Amino acid sequence: MFSFDNSYARLPDTFFSRMDVSGPNSPTLIKFNETLALELGLNVGNSTDQDLAALFSGSVKPEGADPLAMAYAGHQFGNFVPQLGDGRAVLLGEVIDRSDQRRDIQLKGAGETFYSRGGDGRAALGPVLREYCVSEAMYALGIPSTRALAAVLTGEPVYREQTLPGAVVTRVASSHIRVGTFQFFAARQDADALRQLSDYVIQRHYPEVADTPQPYLNLLKAIIDRQAYLVARWMQVGFIHGVMNTDNMSVAGETIDFGPCAFMDQYDPTTVYSAIDSGGRYAYQNQPGIAQWNLARLAEALLPILADDIDEAVALANPVVVGFAPAYQAYWLDGFRQKLGLMTERDDDRSLIEQGLQAMFDDQADFTLSFRALSAGSSAFAAFTSERPALTEWAALYQARLALEPEIDLVRREKMESVNPVYIPRNHRIEQAIQAALGGDLSLFHKLVDVLAHPYEAQTEYADYQAPPRTDERVLQTFCGT
Repeated sequence: MFSFDNSYARLPDTFFSRMDVSGPNSPTLIKFNETLALELGLNVGNSTDQDLAALFSGSVKPEGADPLAMAYAGHQFGNFVPQLGDGRAVLLGEVIDRSDQRRDIQLKGAGETFYSRGGDGRAALGPVLREYCVSEAMYALGIPSTRALAAVLTGEPVYREQTLPGAVVTRVASSHIRVGTFQFFAARQDADALRQLSDYVIQRHYPEVADTPQPYLNLLKAIIDRQAYLVARWMQVGFIHGVMNTDNMSVAGETIDFGPCAFMDQYDPTTVYSAIDSGGRYAYQNQPGIAQWNLARLAEALLPILADDIDEAVALANPVVVGFAPAYQAYWLDGFRQKLGLMTERDDDRSLIEQGLQAMFDDQADFTLSFRALSAGSSAFAAFTSERPALTEWAALYQARLALEPEIDLVRREKMESVNPVYIPRNHRIEQAIQAALGGDLSLFHKLVDVLAHPYEAQTEYADYQAPPRTDERVLQTFCGT
C-alpha cells in the first residue's frame, strides 16, 4: 500500500527512538479518507474495512515502515522541559505524494513509546474525532494543516478521569519537526546535531535558502514568515489553538496538534477554551505574540550555528525575530481586507477593520455569521444588524469605504464568499458528535465531516450547522485528552 522512503529514519539515532508497534486485537474502522489516500498515491486495492482498521491501528506493520518516536523538547506554558518527544505517536514513515511532496504518516494513540513519561500512549475516542474533524476542516478552509487519513476504534479502554473507548488517528504532515526539536539539541549543546537538523529541514522544506550566504539565518527567516502567515489565517477564521507550546509549533508552517482547540462563536478577543489554560496565555488575542515568543526560542536554539561569536549571532537573529510582527500584520491586514471585499489598499483600512471587530464585540455578534452576512450584500447585512446597533453604525463607514472600490457588487460578493465560510467546526457540534459516538452512534461525526468538507458553500440540507450554539449548548472548555 505504502511506498515508503524514510529520510528521517536515516538521521542519527539521537533524533528518535525506534519502536515496535503493537496494535489492538479487534480494531474497527471509523473513517478512511479516500480522497487523501488518492493524493498520497496509496494503493488500497481490495482492502476491506477490517484490513484498513488493522493497518491504521498499528496491528499490522506495513511493508517498508520504520516506526519511530521523534525526540524533542519544548516550552510548555512558558516552562522549559528538556525532553518531551512523541509520547503517544509513532511515525511509520514517509511517502512521496502525487505532487512530488514528501509526507509523514503517523499513528497517534497507538501506545506507549520511549517518551511516554509514564503515560499509556493511547488516545481516547473524543480527541481522535476532534482532530479528524478540525484538521480536515482546516484543510478545506485553505489553512496549512496536518491531515487525517483514518480513524480507528481499538476496542480497548483507556483510563482518564473515566473509562473511555480507545482510538487511533492516522495523521499526515509535511513533517513533524517542531521548534522543540531544535530546542532538544540546543539544550544538549549539540551544535553538530543542530546543523544536521537544520540541513535536513532546509532540504525538505526550504531548499531555496540552501545556497544563500547565511542558510541557517535564512532558514529562521523562512520559518518566521510561514508562521506569520499561518497565525494570521487562524485569526481570520476565529481559530484558537489552545496549547501553543513550542513543541506544538511545526517548522513546516502547518497547524499541528489539535488538542483543546476550538473555533470562536461570539466574537471576544479574550476567548479561551482550553481547560488547562487558566491564565489565558493562549487566548485568541494572544496568539500572534505567543507565536513570536516561540520563534524567539527557535532563534535562541539556532544561535550556536549562526555565528562563532555569540554576540554576533544575537545581533543577526534579533532583527529577524522582530520582523515577525510586520510580516504578521501584513498578512492579517491582507486577509481581513479580503474578508471585507476590499481589493484596493487605503491607509485607514486597519482602523475600519478594527472598528468592525469592536462593533462585533459590543453587539456580542457571532464572528463567522457576521462576515458571511457581510458577503451577502448590504440589504442582507442590514437585516443581520437590525438589532445590533454598533454594527449598524459601523456599516455606514463600511459602505462609504466600498464606494471607493472599483469592483462591481456581484464580483465582490463572490470573492468574499470564497473567504468567509458558512460552516466552521463549531465546538458544540463536535461535542454532540463525540457524545453520540461514545454511545455507539457515529452518524453525527460522519455528517459533520461531510458538512465541513465544503465550508464556503451553503448546503441547504445542513443549514442548521451554520448556527451558533444556544445558551444550553455552549461548550466553554476543551481538553487535551492525555
